Amino acid sequence: MRLAAVQYRPPWGRPEEGREGLVRLVDRALAAKADLVVCPEMATCGYVFESADELRPHAEPARGRTFELLSERARASGAWIVCGFPEVDAEGLYNSAMVIGPSGELRDCYRKMLLYELDTTWATAGARRSFLQMPGATLSTGICMDLNDNAFALHLASKRPDIVAFCTNWLDEGHDILPYWRWRMMGWRGWFVAADRWGEERGTRFYGRSAILAPGGEVVAMAGATGDAVVLADASI
Repeated sequence: MRLAAVQYRPPWGRPEEGREGLVRLVDRALAAKADLVVCPEMATCGYVFESADELRPHAEPARGRTFELLSERARASGAWIVCGFPEVDAEGLYNSAMVIGPSGELRDCYRKMLLYELDTTWATAGARRSFLQMPGATLSTGICMDLNDNAFALHLASKRPDIVAFCTNWLDEGHDILPYWRWRMMGWRGWFVAADRWGEERGTRFYGRSAILAPGGEVVAMAGATGDAVVLADASI
């Protein structure tokens, strides 16, 4: 199975433009024959919003325009696509990740459960974990701060998914994050596909370095600290 992590800096507050750039990178991953493409957290419009009112114009339903564009590509390629986006429904706003199956169907819409302080200005926490059966593999989705949640670590240790699709906007705090990531996942062995954003937004700097880790934590592919990119790895599952 070929895994792909998309690294992307979306333009803040311009989701139509953001989707255009995102789709170009997804197309690049699919042209490289990726079977699973993972995109960053909040991949259409940026991440740092001061209130629900500020974020709401950029949010969309789970089967909104981003889904339509990615569903078409999943169906044409037979690939799975996981993408972070700001979700709106009748109940409220969520920091979510859509999971699109190879027939273009919405297989899951996972809502981030452990909110970071920048989420709490607008988002409602989700209430359930994600675990799906793929052909020959199982998949769980997590979003950024979830990796700090002991309940997420227990989910991985108990369900033992073959792959974790990790949509993130990990902050750059001036140190190597890989030892911490490995420590948080040490009760689980599987493929970890971390799609991060890069650059600075409203004074917040992001880590970049999107990566694919093999079972045991070995880095088999990694992007640079800056720049849009697609990283690929072939996984034996």
